[in-house]
Amino acid sequence: MRTLFLQAPTFDGFDGGAGSRYQAKREIKSFWYPTWLAQPAALVPNSKLIDAPPHNIKLPEIVAQANDFDLVVLHTSVPSFKSDVKTIEALKAANPKLIAGLIGAKVAVDAAGAMAQAPVVDFCARNEFDFTVKEVAEGVPLSQIKGLSYRDANGVVVHNEDREIMTDMDQLPFVTSVYKRDLEMEKYFIGYLKHPYISFYSGRGCKSRCTFCLWPQTVGGHTYRTRSVAHVIEEIKYCLKEFPQTKEFFFDDDTFTDNLPRAEEIARELGKLGVTWSCNAKANVPRETLKVLKENGLRLLLVGYESGNQTILHNIKKGMRVEVAEKFTKDCHDLGIAIHGTFILGLPGETKETIQETIAFAKRINPHTIQVSLAAPYPGTFLYKQAVENGWLDIENAELVDENGVQVAPLHYPHLSHTEIFTSVEEFYKKFYFRAPKIASIVSEMVRSPDMMKRRLREGVEFYRFLKERQGTAKAA
Repeated sequence: MRTLFLQAPTFDGFDGGAGSRYQAKREIKSFWYPTWLAQPAALVPNSKLIDAPPHNIKLPEIVAQANDFDLVVLHTSVPSFKSDVKTIEALKAANPKLIAGLIGAKVAVDAAGAMAQAPVVDFCARNEFDFTVKEVAEGVPLSQIKGLSYRDANGVVVHNEDREIMTDMDQLPFVTSVYKRDLEMEKYFIGYLKHPYISFYSGRGCKSRCTFCLWPQTVGGHTYRTRSVAHVIEEIKYCLKEFPQTKEFFFDDDTFTDNLPRAEEIARELGKLGVTWSCNAKANVPRETLKVLKENGLRLLLVGYESGNQTILHNIKKGMRVEVAEKFTKDCHDLGIAIHGTFILGLPGETKETIQETIAFAKRINPHTIQVSLAAPYPGTFLYKQAVENGWLDIENAELVDENGVQVAPLHYPHLSHTEIFTSVEEFYKKFYFRAPKIASIVSEMVRSPDMMKRRLREGVEFYRFLKERQGTAKAA
């Protein structure tokens, strides 16, 4: 079947793509590559991927294009689900024979609920869905496809047995071949990465057990399954040939540093190619490894600190000690490795005092840039289970964003309200960035680079607008 893979338009500036860990409107407009859609698309010949949000493709244009397809596969999420269902309804109104399916964390853990909510959906591919979707596109009888939930001839939803988790990751073709075929790389922008950038996975899964983290608990699993070093480097070489304008590569593995010897081996191969690269890391990488990575092109680490309070880190099973994170950060500063630090407010155990403790911690370790998010209990995560059992989550906040796609504070505690958690994000940003040393470093960076000057000015305007929009959300709450 001729297959269309679709990231549908939702809210303006909404980064809910099939590569985003927090599906919400960003402080600064940014878009990740739709990796989770591109991977099955690479398995299906003559398919097409439309990533509507970054390319600003509207629904009427998608409807017109969908008339040429037999099958459409949408990536969906908790925040975008209702909008995605409306997209399918519009596509089927124009093309009644179109078969429509969903992939993504939401349907991975609750296919039955999703199909009950959306009668227009013909199937959901659960868990690790790449080859499930491939078999649907090949016309394999639906009853024979593992990992599939579908409607039979009588409209009854049938749940086939689970598909085995992949072990040979090298059997997956390059996602970047789909980027080349269907996407404009200049449309993808992340504030802390050089532009244009390319991101993809060198492996799936994460050994850590963080209670809030979406992908390992829904799709990827807790075993770090990796592609061979040779296979990863082969894709980098492909990109160097096909995307010569690339300024930076980003390995989007949940924790690229889960396997230190492998990380060092990949780094040494990247060093031979002379590329600039960055990755996700846990704040416990030894200095010796950091040195190897830096000497071979590493520019930046994206690090999830989450909190500066040890009890909260214990509550979320982070497997991290504050003093270890501090030493790691000092090592990165000493070696010249930039850090984009991410923090979460409203996690179990949060108080007004722990929020201030985390802000003070962030100022003390001083990452190059930060992202402050609100604790989001996605279905399928242990945090969601805790929130439901303890009454921390109200039903009106279950979609995790407001009507504009801005993240809300869905959790509340007897000692800490939604509003107190929500407003602390703006306080965090202001206390971190509006300091003389931090302002001086940003200005110095802008003076040294005309390109950085343009980027930071644009980001400043967008950030100001975002804060204004958040203030409207806070008043509504």
